[in-house]
Amino acid sequence: MQNQIALSQTEQPLALVLGATGGIGGAVARRLLQEGWRIRALNRKAAEAAAREPSFDWRQGDAMDAEAVRSAAQGARLIVHAVNPPGYRDWDKLVMPMLENTIAAARENGARILLPGTVYNYGPGSFPLIAETSPQKPLTRKGTIRVQMEQRLQAAAKEGVPVLIVRAGDFFGPGSANSWFAQGVVKPGMPLRSVGFVARPGIGHQWAYLPDVAETMVRLLSMPDRLGSFETFHMDGVWDHSGVQMAEAIERVVGHPLSHRRFPWWAVVLASPFVPLFREVLEMRYLWQRPVRLSNAKLRAFLGAEPQTPLDDALRATLRDLGCLPDETHGRAEGRTRAGKPVAGPV
Repeated sequence: MQNQIALSQTEQPLALVLGATGGIGGAVARRLLQEGWRIRALNRKAAEAAAREPSFDWRQGDAMDAEAVRSAAQGARLIVHAVNPPGYRDWDKLVMPMLENTIAAARENGARILLPGTVYNYGPGSFPLIAETSPQKPLTRKGTIRVQMEQRLQAAAKEGVPVLIVRAGDFFGPGSANSWFAQGVVKPGMPLRSVGFVARPGIGHQWAYLPDVAETMVRLLSMPDRLGSFETFHMDGVWDHSGVQMAEAIERVVGHPLSHRRFPWWAVVLASPFVPLFREVLEMRYLWQRPVRLSNAKLRAFLGAEPQTPLDDALRATLRDLGCLPDETHGRAEGRTRAGKPVAGPV
């Protein structure tokens, strides 16, 4: 088949990654590279990106530019659509046009589209345990747009463009500076003195270690003959059933107790009339006010088991990357995060 993506002994398949400088985009690109894929990435600052990640074939361009996406996708058998407007801005104007460019490029090349999914698609009617077949009835504007994205991809699949969606909890891991973990739980660039609680203790929350998400995606992609034209899988990741297990694990990794602080939702509420980003963040607060868990039953039936790094090992790698361990305080995270600006999102 034209969209066959399994490796052969005579060629290295090409993947175009949109959003390769982001957390999940970069993680899946690096994992695909390890599996023998060639990685092409589109970026508005390609030269800077190439200096940081020289193993990718960087192309200058924007995901909003249909011709740039089309040109970068030439010969690709996979397009990873891991790009979102930064800081939640202009979703209603930018998200669907970017997706249309990806669909057009995938159709032209016979490529499969890989989309990192979100829990934004779901409202309380699907809580607390969400399956792939649960009704998508979002509460928020961003959730409505994500539902529209998946509906459009489902229509594209019926037109011959295969689609794989992998949905997971809040990301942590190397490269996750733009995440709730890095901006709500820990303070990057310095040894940890405290750990933050975004939800109240007792409220379960689901996390996902980026390398495990990337590994799951690559394992699924390695079995194209078993995948349908439109497939969705949910990951369990790290389920913090009490709301304090993540903090306890962080204390184990750093080797000493930490003070506990509550995320300042009150400040977000007060500032939201004046700070657009805070208005967008406040819209997603409902995901921290009750237990929300994705069921991985379908994934386990398909793969046999979900890839899962031991939590302490995953946190150690994450904290090292964020410059939070005593010998790593001048790590890559320093100067890379935006203190005081929590940005949630899967990409």
